[in-house]
Amino acid sequence: MLSLFLSVFLTFVELNCENLFDCRHDSLKQDTEFTPEGGRHWTRTKYWTKLNHIGQEILSCSDDLPDIVALCEVENDTVIHDLTRRSLLRNAGYEYLMTESPDVRGIDVALLYQPMRFLPLCYDYIEVEPLKDMRPTRDILYVKGVTQKLDTLHLFVVHAPSRYGGEKASRPYRMQVAKTLIKAMEPLRGSNVIVTGDFNDYADSEAMKYLERCGLTNISHNAKGCHGTAKGTYRYNGEWHSLDHFLLSAPLLPRLKDVYINDAPFLLEEEPVYGGRRPRRSFTGFRYNKNGFSDHLPLVIRLL
Repeated sequence: MLSLFLSVFLTFVELNCENLFDCRHDSLKQDTEFTPEGGRHWTRTKYWTKLNHIGQEILSCSDDLPDIVALCEVENDTVIHDLTRRSLLRNAGYEYLMTESPDVRGIDVALLYQPMRFLPLCYDYIEVEPLKDMRPTRDILYVKGVTQKLDTLHLFVVHAPSRYGGEKASRPYRMQVAKTLIKAMEPLRGSNVIVTGDFNDYADSEAMKYLERCGLTNISHNAKGCHGTAKGTYRYNGEWHSLDHFLLSAPLLPRLKDVYINDAPFLLEEEPVYGGRRPRRSFTGFRYNKNGFSDHLPLVIRLL
């Protein structure tokens, strides 16, 4: 049961939703596989099941209702409207902001927030200029707002290009996102900055190390599951890794209370090939799992 009292902590969740698409075709995007006629046979029943599962996943992240939630891999305003107004989250009171990116599949990022705990003052989309042979990618969402405890916060939500085509070949694309982010942060030196999202890179990668050299601290690189199972937010070939990260500017570091991965048992399933447990994802290849949530686990921080 959610607490009726406002927590002394600000709880911030980041989650890659694993293809949160509606089931209608957008003629300007390559999204036909997530339609009833497409390869994944994506129907309204599957869509609404997915929405409620994402809502359940968010609600399970803390004893209190999370104050801010950054979501990656969401298709458009329709799915976020349905998530906040018509799913299990409909009574939670979330408002939201999101991007409208040039990503060819239509994938965007979004920020959900509790207006009593975080009040946006302004927001913007930061476009990542593609390199040669690089497909247009997701914009970075920037939100400036005020909180009860932290005065002004500057939030950035990132979903960097995937490793499709190989990690080495795609590495410059993620570095381009990192450089774009740091350039946008130049006027914010000494401010309270939080950067989060799916970077499609591990903490020791070139792009993540670049962000740290430029003054951010990756406070989630050693995050573990609060139920003792997960050693990262993502499991690949039987190994836990984290592609999702939280990075803070120096003024916020003393305010960090907790950082953990939500590995609630209902979010996990047995790993048939490698043993152990893995995130209970919605799809394995094109095989649909009606009991699935996401191939990523939620990453959570709490700030004083």
